[in-house]
Amino acid sequence: MILTALFAAVIGILAQLTIPLPLVPITGQTLAIGLAATILGSRYGTLSVILYILIGAAGVPVYAELSGGVSKLVGPTGGYLVGFIPTAFFIGWYMEKTAFSFKNAMIANTVGMLITLVFGTAWLKIAADMSWTAAFAGGFYPFLIVGLIKAALASWIGILVRDRLISANLLTAVRTQFTKSA
Repeated sequence: MILTALFAAVIGILAQLTIPLPLVPITGQTLAIGLAATILGSRYGTLSVILYILIGAAGVPVYAELSGGVSKLVGPTGGYLVGFIPTAFFIGWYMEKTAFSFKNAMIANTVGMLITLVFGTAWLKIAADMSWTAAFAGGFYPFLIVGLIKAALASWIGILVRDRLISANLLTAVRTQFTKSA
């Protein structure tokens, strides 16, 4: 549970790394979501994301650009925040069902990035009353390349940190169907 709270804080810290864009900024949040799920797995990774979202919804400025409040959840970027929950669950679940390896982490984090982008783009279309073409142009396509870079970083760093936490007996290894050799 301490690691869950710690990763909620890490998400809040990395959320402050932003590159402003007209509709939706590029942030370190998605990198942090991938790290949390890759390191902690589906249960605790998802709980860390839920804790982060609840803290921000309560008004603590942990969202991008030191923002917070329920208005962020219902505003144009709210779909991305909500999408972090199924993203974290999927990444952790996939890793637990396969193996905690870089290859599997890369697959999980790439699909996770797409889950976040689909949730975010759909909500952006509704909240900003945009056409699908405009929503994809402003809320999906600009994030694909940087999303792949963040997926690779979350996979590489996540597996490295997870292995070290397990070696230090600070994290219990989750049994998977396959060995780590994949």
